[in-house]
Amino acid sequence: MAVRSNIVGIDSPEALEKALRAAYYLADEGLATAAYLGLALGKPLLLEGAPGVGKTEAAKAIAAVLGRRLIRLQCYEGIDSSAALYEWNYPRQMLAIRQAGDDSIDIYGETFLIERPMLAALRAPDSTVLLIDEIDRADQEFEAFLLEFLSDFQISIPERGTVRAAERPVVVLTSNRTRDLHEALRRRCVYHWIDYPTAEREARIIMMRASSVAEATARAVVAAVERLRREPLSKAPGIAEAVDWAEAATLLNKGGARWPDAFKRSIGVALKDEEDLHFIAPRLDAMLAEATA
Repeated sequence: MAVRSNIVGIDSPEALEKALRAAYYLADEGLATAAYLGLALGKPLLLEGAPGVGKTEAAKAIAAVLGRRLIRLQCYEGIDSSAALYEWNYPRQMLAIRQAGDDSIDIYGETFLIERPMLAALRAPDSTVLLIDEIDRADQEFEAFLLEFLSDFQISIPERGTVRAAERPVVVLTSNRTRDLHEALRRRCVYHWIDYPTAEREARIIMMRASSVAEATARAVVAAVERLRREPLSKAPGIAEAVDWAEAATLLNKGGARWPDAFKRSIGVALKDEEDLHFIAPRLDAMLAEATA
């Protein structure tokens, strides 16, 4: 295994944590270490955690730090290899055949190939970061197909031959853990579990991402979302919702809404499910009063 101890000037987890902070992402020691080891060892980085804890944002920040284009493969139930690797442009092939007449034509040339995320990453491993988002939403057949790709970083196109990456591409996988991933997939990756940040860190994230938000507002939002996350909601507010809620409440306050009414009126930015809103409504006033106290 070729170890790359220095990646674009980043020679330690601490250096990567600092670089991520400059990209407006606050990573803790565990995430910075896992990401650095993934880059240094040339292994995929598998990030698991509840929805909204910043897994996808971590991949975006890593791509920004490396100065690379992020290629995102969003997984879903029923996704297959053609959506991930490549497809042939069948209508264009048929048109080319008709236009060629009796002349010979290669309908498997580059102009007829539709490049999908994994093939794009193989072809440009030095300038891209491949994000395989929410792998747990895909079925086990797609996960098995992914094992081969993550082992050899090559694919076979029957009409054109084998495409191999010139170097190991940077790959980040995320999972909300709606189902258990196969052990073989985990073994191929550097693993890290991302939890909700501490109150102090989340307040810092809000103030970093929403520069117009006062510290007192950020801390009030953090106190409120922490209480909401302890409730049996179908969709608890993530970090992005906390940032948006702080910005929305600040905007209403500047328009004349008083605290904590500004928080209450903008609750739809934090909770985005009718049943959740109905469930929390009887206790929302007391919850916000406590958070802003």
